[in-house]
Amino acid sequence: MDDYLAGFTEEPGYLDYARVGPMSRVAAEETLAFTQVLERARHGSMDAFGRQDDRLRAAAAEVTGIPADRIVGVPNTTTGLMHAMFGLTGTVLLSPREFPSVPIAAVRANEALHSVQPAWLETDYGKVTPGSIREQLESNVAAVAVSLVDSRTGYLCDLEGIRHVIGDRLLIVDAIQGFGVVDAPWELADVIVTGGQKWCRAGWGTGLMALSERGAERLTPVFSGYTGTDGDEVWDEVPRPASGARAFRVSNPDPIAQARFAAALEELAGVGVPAVNARVAENVSRVIELADEFAMPVASSRDERERAGIVVLEPEPEHATVLTASLHNHGVTATTRLGTVRLAVHAHLDEETVEMLRGAFVSFSTAVTY
Repeated sequence: MDDYLAGFTEEPGYLDYARVGPMSRVAAEETLAFTQVLERARHGSMDAFGRQDDRLRAAAAEVTGIPADRIVGVPNTTTGLMHAMFGLTGTVLLSPREFPSVPIAAVRANEALHSVQPAWLETDYGKVTPGSIREQLESNVAAVAVSLVDSRTGYLCDLEGIRHVIGDRLLIVDAIQGFGVVDAPWELADVIVTGGQKWCRAGWGTGLMALSERGAERLTPVFSGYTGTDGDEVWDEVPRPASGARAFRVSNPDPIAQARFAAALEELAGVGVPAVNARVAENVSRVIELADEFAMPVASSRDERERAGIVVLEPEPEHATVLTASLHNHGVTATTRLGTVRLAVHAHLDEETVEMLRGAFVSFSTAVTY
């Protein structure tokens, strides 16, 4: 754990991992090393780039427990969601309050192919629960799509409960707001899509898509390119897509992005997601306690079973700008969106950051009192 925490090199005051995680030391070093290899192109050195896809999938398998042959690299979460939605046939039940990537992918697939129909789930302020799904689950629903952690509320969904309710329907999980810090039961999902730029701290252009056997059977690989076949390069014919996750490859991936994502996942596997999750939980509790000290309204869940690394503050509408300004003036990086302030806390939380946050709360409390 000490080695893992030493890889956090960002400046104090950063509490915005749900937007983007500053790149970890191992990911940055891997990027530099492979960039230099590409820059010099010494004889025989380029073969290393071709090995990064296998490396990434092996590292992802170590973290998730999903076999490597069911995992495919994608450049970002949205690409994986588009693969899933365009590949569906039937009705997909999802909340319109999900992060826009999810509903937009469903609507675009419907508009283009008419093979998938979105069914809009009514939720309790954006929280997708087994109960809400049970009440609105029609017989024609072929799949349910959900965020592992809701980006607005910080709510950690109950994958086990959802799987129990939906039976053998496909379960599509946008995992980006929890992947790397939540020890989720990944085996219950049929499609898992995530990016590495947030909690894994691997930078933009990194992602993966994992499929269960059922997911691979039921999804049509609509965007299957020439690297999505069983051969490395197939000339003078157009073969069928490969079976399984490989079919969802469009072209050759960025090997440098894969290398830094693999390095981040290898480090994560070494320390263990449960250990990281425990540290995140401690730090989230500390931020909530600090908010309570100043009577800051916490809108996200206080229940450790319903939260990951996101703490949402919801001041009175007329005070939202004051809180945002107070955080900014004290050097605290956070996200303000739709009248709320989102603090995203990772396993590393130094005392200077805590004191900067305290100072912001003091300034805010003084300003709204007067």
